[in-house]
This record gives sequence, C-alpha cells and structure tokens, in this order.
Amino acid sequence: MIDAAVEVPLPNVGPGPDQLAIADLATPVAPPDPTTTDGADPAYETVLLLLHRDHHAGQCRRQVRAVADRYGEFRERGCQVVSVVPEPRERVREWQDQYELPYPLCADPDATVGEAFEQPVRLGALGRHVDLVGRMPAAIVLDVRNDGDEITVAASHRGHTNMDRPGIDELLATIDRET
Repeated sequence: MIDAAVEVPLPNVGPGPDQLAIADLATPVAPPDPTTTDGADPAYETVLLLLHRDHHAGQCRRQVRAVADRYGEFRERGCQVVSVVPEPRERVREWQDQYELPYPLCADPDATVGEAFEQPVRLGALGRHVDLVGRMPAAIVLDVRNDGDEITVAASHRGHTNMDRPGIDELLATIDRET
C-alpha cells in the first residue's frame, strides 16, 4: 500500500508544486553541467513525512514551527520535510498563511497517506471520524536514494498519545543514522 500512497498527488499549500506526490521527491535531478558529473542524482536522500492529527491540534502546530526553525539542518542532511494534515486544502492553507513554512504542507482530507503509513488512530469509528480525538501523530523517514525506483521506510515513530512525538534532535539523529 505504501507504493500506491507515494504516488497520490496531494494539494500542497507550501513551497513546491501545487500537487505533490511523495514519489516526485525521489525523481533524479539532472546535473546542471553534465560534463562535470556522470549523471543524475536524487535531489534528496531522505524524506521526513510528518503525519499530523488535525488542523486544530496545538502540538502539531508547535511541531511544524519547530521544524521550520531548524529546517536548514534537515536540508544539510539531504532531507526534505513534508507535513501532511488530514484536512481540506482551505484549512491547511491557514497554517501556511500563519506560519510561512519553508517546506511542503499538504492537505489529505481522506487521510489516504496516513492510512497507508499506518498512522495510529484510537477510539475506533469515532476516532476515524473526528481526527482531533482519534488520530495520533507519526513521523516517517523515507529512504529515496534508489533512483526513484523504490521508496522504503527507513524509520518511523507512531505516537500513542497526542504528545508522543519525537523532538527535533531525535528526528535529526534518526536521519543521520539512516543515511
């Protein structure tokens, strides 16, 4: 199911294309001067996929701002951050308007990506219907170095509570271990 999920284009209200599929981030980029290098290289080595709970979740809002504050450290490691919120584009746009995030911020109103990456949901049908009380945060590190042929989960953290999420230092250390 991960293969299909990375191909799904999501509305992106942050930097990057208007419709963003995670697989697009694994596409090799041709060198600016082909005489100095052998061929195309991936633009990124890893993608940090942050799966958020809800538009109203305060901890998720704090997390996107904390990642934005240290975004340069992710880029130095060849990592692209992508935040996914299980809400319609208009609601996710409010985050971008307020926080001006320097990385893609995608709307996923049907929680397609969250489901594919096994984002935890508690409280059964109620939790699936009301993301704020049921959906828990997740952070997935994807290895995209295989010339776009295969995207694999290198590491993951799936929260058991709304507070159960890795800090920025922990995320960076995980990326360092996986690359």
